[in-house]
Amino acid sequence: MYAAFTVYPIFRQFDISFFSWHIFPGAASPFVGWSNYSFIFHDPVIRTAAFNSLLYVVITVPVQMALGLFAAAMLTDRLPGATLWRALIFIPVITSWVIVSYIFAYTFSAGDGLANSVLSLFAGHAVRIDWLAQTWTGNAVIWLLGIWKGVGWSFIIFLAALDGLPRELVEAGRVDGASERRLWRNIIVPSLRTSIMFVLVLLVIGAAGVFQQVYLMTAGGPYNSTQVLFTYAYQQAFQFFNFSYAASIASLFAVVLFSFSVVEIQVLRRHED
Repeated sequence: MYAAFTVYPIFRQFDISFFSWHIFPGAASPFVGWSNYSFIFHDPVIRTAAFNSLLYVVITVPVQMALGLFAAAMLTDRLPGATLWRALIFIPVITSWVIVSYIFAYTFSAGDGLANSVLSLFAGHAVRIDWLAQTWTGNAVIWLLGIWKGVGWSFIIFLAALDGLPRELVEAGRVDGASERRLWRNIIVPSLRTSIMFVLVLLVIGAAGVFQQVYLMTAGGPYNSTQVLFTYAYQQAFQFFNFSYAASIASLFAVVLFSFSVVEIQVLRRHED
């Protein structure tokens, strides 16, 4: 199953990227070599999409990790209602991307969306911001959705790591008069290093592949200003039928992500040692 639905498509994708490939039966697909890859470095939309993808990673990953660790620290002890709060934090992780994307699109709609209604209450007059039709507000909504949906995953990993932390180390620090800040800096965070690296690697890989919320809320607009690499590759393939160029974008991106993952895993193993 893995070979048929994962390994083969990956190799087939690399193969297609070296041809001017046509999906129509009987159509010629001439070999073009590296020309598709060469065009990537001269495509202005690729630069915008790569910048937006990088910006999404840089903004959402640290915030997700920070909020997840903070929530885990708050809910490790037996606080009243801790189980309910844990469930509420994790629920966004298992919700459908399609549903929550449309909910966020409605919340930040240009008309009487919830965001504009709330701002109107504070401003004292009607506010009509077209959030998803502007570059930075559109990107901000995309980041907000990614953070809201991803915090629960970081939270559950950090919660398990904190629950497995040797309590005697923390208690010994408290007995010796260490402040909470020192406990976190010298005992808790070093003990969580492996979990932090694990979460970082997977969050970066997941965030770099951002697609659903961008495609459903802005479709890369306005004028490609919220485009990310996967939405642009998708449009090239299934709107313009330029499958070879889409395959070259995805292949180059896969090589970059694979290289990053190898480096991160080596760092993780070094920390474990």
